Amino acid sequence: MPMLGKVLIANRGEIALRILRACRELDIPVVAAYSTADREQKHVLLAEEAVCIGPAESAKSYLNMAALMSTAEVAGASAIHPGYGFLSENADFAESVEQSGFTFIGPRAETIRLMGDKTSAIQEMKAAGVPCVPGSGAPLTADDAANRKLAQKIGFPVIIKAAGGGGGRGMHVVYEAKALAGAIDMARREAASFFGNPAVYMEKYLELPRHIEVQVLADNHGNAIHLGERDCSPQRRHQKVVEEAPAPGITPEEREHIGKLCTDACKRIGYRGAGTFEFLYENGEFHFIEMNTRIQVEHPVTEMITGVDLVAEQLRIAAGHELRYKQEDIVLRGHAIECRVNAEHAETFVPSPGKIQAYHAPGGPGIRMDSHIYAGYSIPPYYDSLIGKLIAHGDTRAAATARLNMALSEMVVEGINTNIALHKRIIHDPAHIEGGVSIHWLEKKLKEESSRG
Repeated sequence: MPMLGKVLIANRGEIALRILRACRELDIPVVAAYSTADREQKHVLLAEEAVCIGPAESAKSYLNMAALMSTAEVAGASAIHPGYGFLSENADFAESVEQSGFTFIGPRAETIRLMGDKTSAIQEMKAAGVPCVPGSGAPLTADDAANRKLAQKIGFPVIIKAAGGGGGRGMHVVYEAKALAGAIDMARREAASFFGNPAVYMEKYLELPRHIEVQVLADNHGNAIHLGERDCSPQRRHQKVVEEAPAPGITPEEREHIGKLCTDACKRIGYRGAGTFEFLYENGEFHFIEMNTRIQVEHPVTEMITGVDLVAEQLRIAAGHELRYKQEDIVLRGHAIECRVNAEHAETFVPSPGKIQAYHAPGGPGIRMDSHIYAGYSIPPYYDSLIGKLIAHGDTRAAATARLNMALSEMVVEGINTNIALHKRIIHDPAHIEGGVSIHWLEKKLKEESSRG
């Protein structure tokens, strides 16, 4: 079966460069879509073709479906890779791509729509036997008495979440009944503002959970595999900061059990491509919270311990090929840890756009640096502050941590602020060295550091 024709990369930054490299390995030509602020992006300079799709504002460029579709048509592309963020989980975009005769490198639109609504996703996962957080399982009504009765049945504290949201927006923790109605109203307003969907739902609020996610791959021929789990618990404002694989303390039996549930769910919903099942893990139990129907920022740690190129597999699956791997082929080797390097102050977290005066990427055994930056490149102020991902792999978690420590010390980025110093503090913290911190650990650590001045 032939591979894809020309691929339009509908994204920017490190993930756009990552996609370009995967396409190059498979001898797939690419066209880079870029905004006026991204003319000097590395993938734009390296691509066979590059087309400006609009001004710096995302709404007029990377979120402009019409511009992307017309670019694909004019450039003669046969497929579109959305990367992560922007339109990667937009069902309307996926549907438009397919209806226009292009291949969407990701799941079908109906799958994105199903899993993009948190309440329908939870209902589907319950039907598939995947464990979920106790909760409403459906959007809350305007009946305050019924909502209060439901909360009392679930047990306080509860958390109100936006059905169509993510990233921590539209989420409110409620510890007592008298605060419930106000929290629901506020969550609805935020959900409508951020996501255009006022629906919210209720779940039990777990006090000290870890964030564990399972990577899956599925093809168009009914095959699905999992590639182990990642621990993404160190978070700030619901945004992941450090990720690792495998997750500390997860047993092979737990991995096999939850992994099979995820692959069975993929087959049930007809999933296609790369995806991630996200769970809260507490007291030895997994609780499904959502599915990301795209490639994840943290996919390299899984690649490092499995040897599977997830982006290349996305391309092969989109071309109609069967999975090249069976479950028994997936063997986890060693440990990998990733630090998200951002252009921001390491203590105040104020974004730091500007020109990079000097850049030195770390190296050595087991070190991988996924980044689009270079000396002389100017970071624009319009987008996410992520400038790269530093990944270290070793035979053991301790070995990976030691290599990561050396790499952080070697890395040089001058002219802007970065959060490299924060990562050094994280990996030297006794709690992180021990492993298994909760999703609230980093926020608490930062608060304590701030109070000490």
